[in-house]
Amino acid sequence: MNILKTLVATCIGLAAIGTAAAQDLKIGMVLPMSGPFAAHGHQLENGARLYMQQHGDTVAGRTIKLIIKDDTGIAPAVSKRQAQNLLIQDKVDVLGGFGMTPSAFAVAPLATETKTAMVVMNAATSSITSQSPYIVRTSMTLPQVTAPIASWAANNGIRTVYSISADYGPGHDAESQFVKTFTAAGGKMVGSVRTPTQNPDFAPFLQKAKDLHPDAVFLFVPAGEQGVAAIKAYKERGLDKAGIKLIATGDIDSEDVIDAIGDAALGLITSFHYSDAHDSPENHQFVQAYTKAYPGERPNFWSVGGYDGMHLIYQALEKTGGNASGEALMEAVKGLKWMSPRGPVEIDPKTRDIIQNVYIRRVEKVDGVLKNVEFDKVEAIKDPGKA
Repeated sequence: MNILKTLVATCIGLAAIGTAAAQDLKIGMVLPMSGPFAAHGHQLENGARLYMQQHGDTVAGRTIKLIIKDDTGIAPAVSKRQAQNLLIQDKVDVLGGFGMTPSAFAVAPLATETKTAMVVMNAATSSITSQSPYIVRTSMTLPQVTAPIASWAANNGIRTVYSISADYGPGHDAESQFVKTFTAAGGKMVGSVRTPTQNPDFAPFLQKAKDLHPDAVFLFVPAGEQGVAAIKAYKERGLDKAGIKLIATGDIDSEDVIDAIGDAALGLITSFHYSDAHDSPENHQFVQAYTKAYPGERPNFWSVGGYDGMHLIYQALEKTGGNASGEALMEAVKGLKWMSPRGPVEIDPKTRDIIQNVYIRRVEKVDGVLKNVEFDKVEAIKDPGKA
């Protein structure tokens, strides 16, 4: 009798374990956790985990588990291999992360083939969501954050511009959108150049711009070390003293690198969707929680992309009752709205891309700290790259 009770109890226990395992929902995140963009990958992971800390790890009866894979940065073959490992070995239900555009492009066919929802939390080339019907994005697109700075320039006395942009998808998007918007508003482009994605020397490009003497240089380079180098080279080459303004998208001076730029960043005008100086109750709470959870770090657009990526997954799962199939989640995300630390956001039901405010900001010192202080905004902007 005792043996029978033991067997019954064992079976019940095993069944419970099986049920619990069935309730687990695995999110596999492909991120640059080593290499030149490692700090950004950690920021995105931090944002995702902070959301889980604040909202619990259970949604619609399913326990959320994150599995992180390192793709080292701009390495599409590595990104694809890591995504395959997540799908085949780890059997994840949802793919997420994707710091860089080549990573998202490489993995998109896998999402389509396996009908797996793919949440892009940073990569910003406009066409990414068109690569698979299972992709949704919670970050931005480069045309979306570029058009406002082009309009601002044309409306604020800048008549001629020289463009310097990185020679890959986001750089092409930023350059083409700036030219389109700026010239439509009556501005003139006096030249442009595309820089290598690996270890560029910005001095000759900036010297060329100085020789042409435009009213401003528009700059787009990958966030991080290149942004620091480009802004310092702008100062060292004396373009500011020559009266040539520097304008850019806000990834160039994000919160994790602005201190490394130092006072050379003061006065820089950028357009972007997030600043840790954004004045809203949601952002104040987010910044306070982030700096408490990760002492010595400032949240940036990567961490907000991860934070909102998890918000989207949670909200979609609540709508589907825990059904994580690609079809169910893609239907659920269309038209989702929420109040992000960056402001109001919405998922465009037609493009599965994010609709959000984009802010014009100036670098200032606030209580001795360099901040991107917002002074203007364009509300509820869709990706103009899809217009």
